[in-house]
Amino acid sequence: MRATKHAHAASRPAAAHRAAGAGPARSESDSGIDLIALGRRVRHLRKKRRMTLDDLAAAVGTSPSQLSLLENGRREPKLSQLQQLAATFEVSLDDLFGAEPPSKRAALEIELEKTQRGPLYAALGLPTVRVSNRLPMDVLESLVALQRELTRRLEEQAATPEEARRANTELREEMRSRNNYYPEIEAEAEKILSAVGHESGPLSHHVAADIAEHLGFSLRFVPNLPNSTRSVTDQRHRIVYLTQGRTRDWDDRSVLLQALGHYVLGHTEPQDYSEFLRQRVYTNYFAAALLMPQRTAVQYLSAAQSAKELAIEDLRDAYAVSYESAAHRFTNLATEHLGITCHFQKVHESGIIHKAYENDGVSFPTDHSGAIEGQPVCREWTSRQVFDVEDRFRSFHQYTDTPSGTYWCTARTEGHSSGIYSLSIGVPFEHAKWFRGRDTTSRSVSRCPDDPSCCRTPPPELAQQWEGMAWPAARANTHLLAAMPQGAFPGVDTTEVYEFLSAHAPDQLPEGPPEA
Repeated sequence: MRATKHAHAASRPAAAHRAAGAGPARSESDSGIDLIALGRRVRHLRKKRRMTLDDLAAAVGTSPSQLSLLENGRREPKLSQLQQLAATFEVSLDDLFGAEPPSKRAALEIELEKTQRGPLYAALGLPTVRVSNRLPMDVLESLVALQRELTRRLEEQAATPEEARRANTELREEMRSRNNYYPEIEAEAEKILSAVGHESGPLSHHVAADIAEHLGFSLRFVPNLPNSTRSVTDQRHRIVYLTQGRTRDWDDRSVLLQALGHYVLGHTEPQDYSEFLRQRVYTNYFAAALLMPQRTAVQYLSAAQSAKELAIEDLRDAYAVSYESAAHRFTNLATEHLGITCHFQKVHESGIIHKAYENDGVSFPTDHSGAIEGQPVCREWTSRQVFDVEDRFRSFHQYTDTPSGTYWCTARTEGHSSGIYSLSIGVPFEHAKWFRGRDTTSRSVSRCPDDPSCCRTPPPELAQQWEGMAWPAARANTHLLAAMPQGAFPGVDTTEVYEFLSAHAPDQLPEGPPEA
């Protein structure tokens, strides 16, 4: 049974791993196998049996050079070869894939090799050290300690608001280039939905739990999840911890599916904020693809387009998700399947953009780095006008003439613990014909962001009356001055998470590796 599970690990598609942002110099194969750890364990078992490379090559029917590549973590073996190696060493496949390195030296060698193959070390352009049994133990320990400190300092240096804005801008450019559509993630979601037999309609909590069980995870609801987390996954015992009752800012199904997405997409601990951000976007996409499956969602949207009755709230209601989730999902499918370019905004009631995406040429306000998030949006745009609409039950529609063209937009507001947000989807004028609400008489003119007099400077009559006579007490936005939280998972208290897992870990379960 164990061999079957490891064979399943070898079946993960390379596409899912590429979606996780894997780099060219990897310590993990496309199938999710830790090649360096596997290689060191094979070398340990070979030497324990006093075998040379030639001896082992003859026993398993391959060449010594191929085994050398395997032991150095530079070649992925086939399942048949793994079975031959296990038989030769008289161990199980579990022993071959053991989580714990066979010795302290092996653990240091693995850490040094992985660090040297990682993106942070590669970016420095430094030569690599050949990791072999001839490397003295004290030198090995010093190199690992130096690389740990180097990694810590590089992460600390990069953890700034400027770095976060740059990473977010790069990710948005990637999303635009792909029309916010990731077929490899869609394929993973479709396989899982097929496996659990979910064909149509809202995805229930029961089916979400079935998906977790299908992937080999059990669920636990606890009242004391660490404050900085929405879920915690114990990869050793394959348990996902969730909480109930603290807030309704998120959907329990979505939180669970995002946690499982890290496993399905082959994510490893992020090396920098950019990778952390990408992983979050990819797992959000994965969860949406399960909650609103591509096949049925496209059928639903296509029918609505043919009837010229496209409406985000209808997609929301059809799949029992939030308006924000439905709006995001629309951006995934609209261009690829409906031929509609669009833009999305999530704007706080203060007028500040919280999230944004576009592939329709709309001109968002940006800072010098190209970042949109944190910028004030024009008062004339639908995403601001909707806050003044009395009827909050139905969506608000508006045409807006801008320097880059006329756009039709639909928007709603949703409450959150941090305030009220508007959520809007906009399309160029020529695409408005497909939407319900295209006959709106609401229209505005925006000269932003090119003309400061549009809404960034006070009207002359107000300026003449109050300039020099007003002294507002500005609310201190301390987050603008603070560095990004440190750590692989920004803002998460790692010690608190480890203490939580230790307190909840099952006593009797084996502490083996998380099986892929």
